[in-house]
Amino acid sequence: MGKATDGEMGVVAALVRSAFLVNAVYAQASREYGLTVQQGQLLCVLMSQPYGMTELGAVLGLEKSSLTGLVDRAVRRGLVRREPDPRDGRAVRVVLTEQGSAVVARFYDETCRRVDALTAGLGDADRDTLAALLGEVVLANRAPTVFLDLGDAAPAGQPA
Repeated sequence: MGKATDGEMGVVAALVRSAFLVNAVYAQASREYGLTVQQGQLLCVLMSQPYGMTELGAVLGLEKSSLTGLVDRAVRRGLVRREPDPRDGRAVRVVLTEQGSAVVARFYDETCRRVDALTAGLGDADRDTLAALLGEVVLANRAPTVFLDLGDAAPAGQPA
């Protein structure tokens, strides 16, 4: 089960410890931008497109009441707004505001810089291999797009 051999870390420990490392970087960047981790996640998810509440709950892994509270707090801060869903008059979509777009663009860039720095000790070939392997794990497990790849799209409010 991915156990360590010859003093090297096994895959399970490496994945769990790397998740903690990335989460710590993300949490620190969130605090520095006056965001909670959850608000940072919400804004990053909304960078690519507006979402309906049901879709947003699924992507973020939140129950309806938790999501409603998160969105309410972000609305009060002027980071997002609710607007009618053009496909369903009974539903709403959550959309970044101009202020939210500006905050998430800076937060996203800084978070990317910090996470990228975690692999600064690796050569280009090793970084490419790491990205390819982790990408396979993410895709095979259908992980939601909670953070865009640098090449996927431009941050909200910027041309693609």
